[in-house]
Amino acid sequence: MGSRRTVESSKYRNPCLTMHQPWASLLVYGIKRVEGRSWPAPVTGRLWIHAASKIPEPETIRAMEDFYREIYAMNGITDVKFPEHYPVSRLLGCVDVVGCVTCEELVNWEELPASVRLEGQTAFCWLCEQPQKLIIPFEMRGYQGVYNLEKKIYESAVRGLSSVKPPLPVKFPLPDPKDPFSLKPGSIASRPNGSRISEEEKSPSLVAAIAGARAAATQFAKNNMSPPTTGGDIKSDEKPVSSRTRKNSWKRLSDLVGKIPENSDAKSLSC
Repeated sequence: MGSRRTVESSKYRNPCLTMHQPWASLLVYGIKRVEGRSWPAPVTGRLWIHAASKIPEPETIRAMEDFYREIYAMNGITDVKFPEHYPVSRLLGCVDVVGCVTCEELVNWEELPASVRLEGQTAFCWLCEQPQKLIIPFEMRGYQGVYNLEKKIYESAVRGLSSVKPPLPVKFPLPDPKDPFSLKPGSIASRPNGSRISEEEKSPSLVAAIAGARAAATQFAKNNMSPPTTGGDIKSDEKPVSSRTRKNSWKRLSDLVGKIPENSDAKSLSC
């Protein structure tokens, strides 16, 4: 199992993914449990989340918040606390990617809450647990795909993490409990098709929220000339952060980290 992890993630030391807002913050806050992509997850374990430079439209934020408000209501959660701000060009925090399955597998996975299955909107679904956010989001440049954080950024950020309390924490069950890396596309395909949520089970407000979320993602992708996903794939249009701004941001984070006690909850777990 250890060698499998090495083969899959050998080129990534501290992997990071740049996402558009509001999807990036929703993931780091634990509201979003599934990151939708057109390609399977290349890593397992901690994945840092960076927000792209494009400022989200209020309509996009409203559509995505309505979507999550409605799907959580299916599980009796009616007090979802959304982020007050959706910062851009910032390293926001991290999640643990525990596996990746296809959309078809996710929507039929009866062991999961209905709200999680409704997040299956794309070809591949990256399954995320244990969100943590940075006390001070760090200004930096993003890149396409999954890439490695610079060592200096990682060393400061890893000690500036704060635990997050998601609205409905989810533990994705492993097909093979003895293999922590067994959640892969096709790994649960042999299970009997579970309770795909029918249209009859969806309230009119939920149907409208799903349509609104899809429209927001599609419109966003159209404006950025990239294929639509629920997380917003990044094109190579990220603007460089000036060296002066980068230095000041790193100093603020370093100063804060220096004040965090060694036994503080904000200190991260081992990578």
